[in-house]
Amino acid sequence: MPADGLWRTPRRAVAERSARLDAMTADAPDDDRTSFADLGLRPELLRALSGLGYEEPTPIQREAIPPLTDGRDLLGQAATGTGKTAAFALPVLERMAEGGRTERAPMALVLVPTRELAVQVSEAVHRYGREIGARVLPIYGGQPIGRQLRVLEQGVDVVVATPGRAVDHLNRGTLKLEHLEVVVLDEADEMLDMGFAEDLDAILAEAPEQRQTVLFSATMPGRIDRLARQHLTDPVRITISREQPEPGEAPRVRQSAYVVPRAHKPAALGRVLDIEAPTAAIVFCRTRDEVDQLTETLNGRGYRAESLHGGISQEQRDRVMARLRNGTADLLVATDVAARGLDVEQLTHVVNYNVPSAPESYVHRIGRVGRAGREGVAITLAEPREHGMLKTIERVTKQRIQMEKVPTIADLRARRLELTRAALHESLLEDDLEGFRVVVETLADEFDVMEVALAAVKLAHEASGAAADEEEIPEVAPRGDRRPGTGEPRRERKPRRPTAGMTRLFVGAGRSAGIRPQDLVGAIAGEARLNGREIGAIEIADRFSLVEVPEGSAQQVITALRGATIKGRKVTIRREREELR
Repeated sequence: MPADGLWRTPRRAVAERSARLDAMTADAPDDDRTSFADLGLRPELLRALSGLGYEEPTPIQREAIPPLTDGRDLLGQAATGTGKTAAFALPVLERMAEGGRTERAPMALVLVPTRELAVQVSEAVHRYGREIGARVLPIYGGQPIGRQLRVLEQGVDVVVATPGRAVDHLNRGTLKLEHLEVVVLDEADEMLDMGFAEDLDAILAEAPEQRQTVLFSATMPGRIDRLARQHLTDPVRITISREQPEPGEAPRVRQSAYVVPRAHKPAALGRVLDIEAPTAAIVFCRTRDEVDQLTETLNGRGYRAESLHGGISQEQRDRVMARLRNGTADLLVATDVAARGLDVEQLTHVVNYNVPSAPESYVHRIGRVGRAGREGVAITLAEPREHGMLKTIERVTKQRIQMEKVPTIADLRARRLELTRAALHESLLEDDLEGFRVVVETLADEFDVMEVALAAVKLAHEASGAAADEEEIPEVAPRGDRRPGTGEPRRERKPRRPTAGMTRLFVGAGRSAGIRPQDLVGAIAGEARLNGREIGAIEIADRFSLVEVPEGSAQQVITALRGATIKGRKVTIRREREELR
């Protein structure tokens, strides 16, 4: 076998590419940036890329296209969203002869882990190769096989297949590989994780020995190295990380984690989503039951959530994905296996409802956001015992995961008011409000205009349907931060100081007595004649509560509540002692 591997590329194609490169080099401007034309691609492909709005290649495309066009095998490590589909598709199309092929058997086979990815890659190859007449066919399970059989019989140039369905067609004799020149393994680590190792070996054993083999993987565990050593010949090795921000810029994917007791995770997730307000998000769960239960919880909270797991039929799966893509659903709650290969362009957030069991899973999950220059958010809910796994993920990925506090009821109240303000601001700028002037003018004869505006804002806020949380979520320390031998948290950080102009009062009853924020607000407003809007942040622990009131009203509240009952019991109330701070 020749060392340079050029036997795989027709000599004429190599000569034509070299001539194009020489001609462009002679006239190239003095510019450090690389264009697609600089890579020596044929004019039809350059026109297709220009029509699609592609201006310059991504790093993986700059590194991979030249050696692939020259016929070299390639082992590439690249995350989802780095542009690897074009990196292998364009060299495949570059091989096609002028005027198209006459053979019915494919010249290229692209293997991918899931149906969704098969469809996406197939559509991309078709777009790139439309002008040269490339015949592209996706084959996968869950689709009637009759159409696949007809198209294969008529003839195709590129087949994009899931391994299981590719083996099925090989066994039927309907997928013939005698003219195969290129095999691409895309997301190879995912295919191995899904149990396709034997299928991959069977397919590659049927492919011609003299072929080009390309392997892309987001991670490089040992089993990927073994696969590469077995099936690739002297490959070019390329590693492309996600594009890193410039110093001082915000990261493309903001990674954060919250340590939450298991019983409070559904409420914590709801609060985090309320604060983040994602355009579209995937929430990863471990089991089908967890997916179904959490979907029901989130829908009860007002989100438009859909389930995705192995118990859902292909037809249901297609409907779910269509709703997510067209915006009629905003949350997808899924298991890892069911979500593999999904690519939702408008996705802004990925949530790990549990800490992934392996850093590779974490890498794959967060790879779905922060793509094509857009910012993304990755959120993880960790139980105290899982804190160590977060540290392992940080060490393996060499990326910081910021530990955050679960939003309090006061945080939610402020966020919801901000959303109301933003909605009103947009309405003032864009809506025709003249038809409502008579209402305001009539009320202004009887009330101050500010009072009218306050009442309108109140109605708008209540009409938003924001649900009020009943209790605070306890803050817990990671297991590593607990006192040895006691199971108790180490001394907690000092609580934040009261808001300026406010005093914090200690109330000697908490969650174990059934105390809720509305109980404290009702008691203070009813007994001390304080307006509910004047009451600040409320924190409820198991055996006590802390509530902020205006400094000038603190003694009035203490005096009024000393003779009153809350939830049917008399409680201690006093200013928060300095030592509690």
